[in-house]
Amino acid sequence: MIDQSSIESLKSSVDIVDVLGNYIELRKAGANYKANCPFHGEKTPSFVVSPSKQIYHCFGCGVGGDAIKFVMETEKINYPEAIEKLASMYNFSLRYTKGSSDYSESKRVLEVLQKWYKNSLDKSRDSQEYLHNRGIAQHSVEEFGVGFVPDGSQVMDHLNAQHIPLPQAVEAGIVAQGEDGRYYARLSQRITFPIYSPSGALVGFGGRTMSNHPAKYINSPQTKLFNKSRLLYGYHRAKDSIYSKKEIIICEGYLDVIMFHQAGFKGAVATLGTALTDEHLPLIRKGEPKVILAYDGDKAGVGAALKAARLLGSHGFEGGVVLFPNGQDPADMIASGDSEKVAVLLRGAKPLIPFVLEEISAVYDLNNPNQKEAAFAEMKTYLSTLSPIIKDAYIPIAATILGVSSTLFGSHRDNTHLKQQFIGESTKEDPEWQSILKTLIENSRLVDEVLNVLSDDMVGVYQDTLGALMRGEHEHPHIMRLSIDEKIPTLNEEELRRALLKQLEMYYLKKFKSVMQNREIAFDKKVYMRNKIQKDIIPRIKRGELVPYESNFFI
Repeated sequence: MIDQSSIESLKSSVDIVDVLGNYIELRKAGANYKANCPFHGEKTPSFVVSPSKQIYHCFGCGVGGDAIKFVMETEKINYPEAIEKLASMYNFSLRYTKGSSDYSESKRVLEVLQKWYKNSLDKSRDSQEYLHNRGIAQHSVEEFGVGFVPDGSQVMDHLNAQHIPLPQAVEAGIVAQGEDGRYYARLSQRITFPIYSPSGALVGFGGRTMSNHPAKYINSPQTKLFNKSRLLYGYHRAKDSIYSKKEIIICEGYLDVIMFHQAGFKGAVATLGTALTDEHLPLIRKGEPKVILAYDGDKAGVGAALKAARLLGSHGFEGGVVLFPNGQDPADMIASGDSEKVAVLLRGAKPLIPFVLEEISAVYDLNNPNQKEAAFAEMKTYLSTLSPIIKDAYIPIAATILGVSSTLFGSHRDNTHLKQQFIGESTKEDPEWQSILKTLIENSRLVDEVLNVLSDDMVGVYQDTLGALMRGEHEHPHIMRLSIDEKIPTLNEEELRRALLKQLEMYYLKKFKSVMQNREIAFDKKVYMRNKIQKDIIPRIKRGELVPYESNFFI
């Protein structure tokens, strides 16, 4: 079992914005952050994350909770597993009252092997010569923890010497089990590049063959710690630069990243042998940086850049594309002493959306009407993936590239339904009751006194919220919705008192009118209720008294 004090320490050390930012794209919205809800389909963000309260709430589907609950729901795991997942993400050492976890064991295995891989590099002249020829300085080797895996039998011997059970090594992604049941090392005869989580926890390895293996580069397999679709190589070292300079350079490989950093471009990262995907975007979004795609200028590089630029543009990222000329990659140019030329290329990056439009047009013969029409159709489809304002801004560029009128793309939008939706929604809400209830949520010492004067029918559409407040259900969706909405102000005690007095007077005057119009109430009862309201309750309210609600008064 996990020690409870250890759990509390973990909770206090992680930030919900950082945790959720590993899974979904968060954008700053005042004091909070917003995103499209990952739990129900939507195009307009209604999922809000509050850094100050360390909670999230979706105004669309009503889900809400803290960082641990989010990890549970997203990963489909239980509470202890979510705690261990968070601890592994943030390199946090949990304490156990008994036993341990797969996460902590895998972490230990990876750290033991990383130390051995680094030492093994010192004994491999071929690997050292390869790194030297690629221009990688010794300080970069040490900084990035580059290592070497010798013969597979030596890996197995080392695991045995360190008393690491082979099933644990499989769980960590170090070894695999063949169909015949025998175990073998995954990264035999390869230079290794340790891969870290954004918070700096070792989660896996990449390996470059030194034995002419047909697979030049391979990565650790998917494990509880390692998901290559959500990781970027070098991010843990690049993030300070990314946040401070508001720029991230995305390249294609481990060596490119190391050489970029070696030349002073500290914001460089790379995908792990995969194309850029939706799953990478939350991590790239952190810090709202400008994104520079720095890819090789060969056919494969152009194709990868086009796909990545399409993805980034349609998700509202700013940035550009650099394609390195003459078949060179960034590592080659830096190694040959052309760092200044690299800097010039980065500064002259082609903006993402114009790059996509130009690459689309390059596929077609625009002198051929049929091909021109096909290019137009593809451009129009791409532009439809952009936000309305961005789309309108780039229609003239698309039209210029094709040599057609902008009107062909169509830019008129009917926003009538949005206005009607806004009117419909706004009529359901009462800002004053929202402020009253939010104030009670955030000032629990006032709850008992104030609830004494309220009734369910007094608060209108907020009956469920009032009920949850009375029951102390702090994670009730309605409670979280009010708590996290920064547009709803909280009141000081005097403002709260005035607001309640106003609502009480309105309520009892309304009740007075309904009593007088109700023919089913006996005459003597009606007289009593009229006098009670007119001569007792209303005068007391006008004197500033919060009159307790008598539940049997209107029966």
